[in-house]
Amino acid sequence: MAIEIFRRKEQKYLITIGQYEQLIQQISPYMRPDKFGEDGKYTVTSLYFESDDHKIYFETKNKLKYRQKLRLRVYDNIDIHGIAFFEVKQKHKKVVNKRRMLLSLSEAYRYINRQESCIDNYEGSNIQVLREIDYFRHLYRLEPEMVVSYDRHALHCITDPELRITFDFNLRCRNDDLYLENGSYGASFIDSNLVVLEVKVNDSVPLWLTRILQHFNCEQRSASKFCTSLELLKNPALPIGAAKENVTVGGI
Repeated sequence: MAIEIFRRKEQKYLITIGQYEQLIQQISPYMRPDKFGEDGKYTVTSLYFESDDHKIYFETKNKLKYRQKLRLRVYDNIDIHGIAFFEVKQKHKKVVNKRRMLLSLSEAYRYINRQESCIDNYEGSNIQVLREIDYFRHLYRLEPEMVVSYDRHALHCITDPELRITFDFNLRCRNDDLYLENGSYGASFIDSNLVVLEVKVNDSVPLWLTRILQHFNCEQRSASKFCTSLELLKNPALPIGAAKENVTVGGI
């Protein structure tokens, strides 16, 4: 049985296309392209789950010390029989834990639509993870809410395989078509000149990378893709007084 468990620290930055181009030049001696996609470039499309009272949204907005999300994710374009990843992403303070299982997209839809009363009747890489997903889903009363997509450029450190850097572009979302096989289209929810940079490490960011980020004035930002897209799609349905995510850099 295949089970994928990730535990790491993540630092997020909101940078411009210009900063991205400068960073790529500076970090290229230390990094290699991710093995997926073409030169580490591919599209990520995720179906996010939420409750009627927006429990996930408010856990994230209020920056609770422990918070979690449920999503079904695919890479690039796939059909109904393609491979999907069902994931529970948990964050405790600054440490991210992610548990995920592989299954076909059609099987994921069978589970979402509750076509079997027994979890053991679904086919996937690890049914124990699906049991955890099912417990979380029932506890929060989660249902499919929206699709979030972006184009990603992913890099791994040559000397430290645990260090990973991703750049996400063209962030878009939709809630009128929740079928992942229909592609990554949607409404843009941040400025097209902005890029979400994430640095993912087991322990600490190496000094050489810290110096490069400081040199190009990259400031850590905690803007949430989930919250920003939900605010675009659901506002003004969200409760009055819910402050929107700030997704600007330097007045852009």
